[in-house]
Amino acid sequence: MPATDVAKHGVRSDSIVTMTVLGAWPVCGILKRMKRILALCIGLALILPRPAAALDSAAGAITTTEMARIDGTPWSLGFLPDGGVLITEREGRLWLLRDGALRAVAGVPSVVDNGQGGLLDVLVPRDFAQTRAVYLSYAKAQGGGAGTALARGRLSGDGTRLERVETLFEMRAGTRGGRHFGGRLVEAADGHIFLTTGDRGQDAGAQRLDSHQGKVLRLTRDGAPAPGNPFLTTPGALPEIWSYGHRNPQGLTFDAQGRLWAHEHGARGGDEVNLIQPGRNYGWPVISYGVQYSGGRIGEGTAKPGMEQPAHYWDPSIAPSGFTIYRGGLFPAWRGDFLVGSLKFDLISRLDPAGGRLREVERIQGAETLRVRDLREAPDGALWMIAEGNGTIWRLTPAK
Repeated sequence: MPATDVAKHGVRSDSIVTMTVLGAWPVCGILKRMKRILALCIGLALILPRPAAALDSAAGAITTTEMARIDGTPWSLGFLPDGGVLITEREGRLWLLRDGALRAVAGVPSVVDNGQGGLLDVLVPRDFAQTRAVYLSYAKAQGGGAGTALARGRLSGDGTRLERVETLFEMRAGTRGGRHFGGRLVEAADGHIFLTTGDRGQDAGAQRLDSHQGKVLRLTRDGAPAPGNPFLTTPGALPEIWSYGHRNPQGLTFDAQGRLWAHEHGARGGDEVNLIQPGRNYGWPVISYGVQYSGGRIGEGTAKPGMEQPAHYWDPSIAPSGFTIYRGGLFPAWRGDFLVGSLKFDLISRLDPAGGRLREVERIQGAETLRVRDLREAPDGALWMIAEGNGTIWRLTPAK
């Protein structure tokens, strides 16, 4: 068929090329076999570790090994005791990477895949070996809008599905739009769960105690307000709130002393790292070290009595996502350092807390750090990284 007939007859160009090569052969059967072979090759390419490359760092060369590639937007990962890795995809799929094979996990709750919303974080609790519980944060439909929610399910023995899935918590009063869901999860030493929520693009909600917007929440394993929360007896306040005045926190972790840290997106400038303490107000949108995207002033300036100052801020913004405070043995020079991914500048920011002052001391960057969405320290001390820009999951180790 002449190329000029393609548009007229709606025939794909790859079909034309195949017919030209095969001539009078039984085209349909061969095409089907070729498609099956191609699908198998692509599947193998997605799940088999790729040859290692290297990143430069002050601690020496870093070997980067591609562990998997997902045809979507990977958002978070969690390690299972048997060596498997759960990976969330924002579009609403959950994957299990085990023994080099990547398979979909059925039973994930329905998510609102809109803008920054979708399937977000995954938390594998410390008692997984006994309970097989898996926690997921996600954007849940709420009337005409959506809000951040927390679900729990039980991973089947063969890892193919989540069972007995239930929604444990959801934000009050979901709003329209696809911005600022937060969604990071971390388990405390006492088993309680911390969940971040973004302001959903409605700045004022971050300062209101009758709103879940722009908060760090502390919940029981069943999604109820945790005992000891600071606003349990405050009239009109929501009992889940642990801290408030946040814009869009997308990093949450504990240090070796058991202190909770979070980072959050500013507007134009003013991304922050904060030490999270109960009942504290972290200022958004009253104070900020950034400006509006239009260049206009935010709130009242950079400081105000009764509002916390960040431990560190970035200007210009790096768009932080993913957060770990390194404790392992593979990178001894990094022990105690804060590692933060950057979506905007395609890098890992390393911050040193020495002397009680958090300082950025290094930016680790290469072809592999394309929109860093998540960073996790594995049980063996390796650093795992999600590069959202091309859907790749990397394992980082010292070069030998």
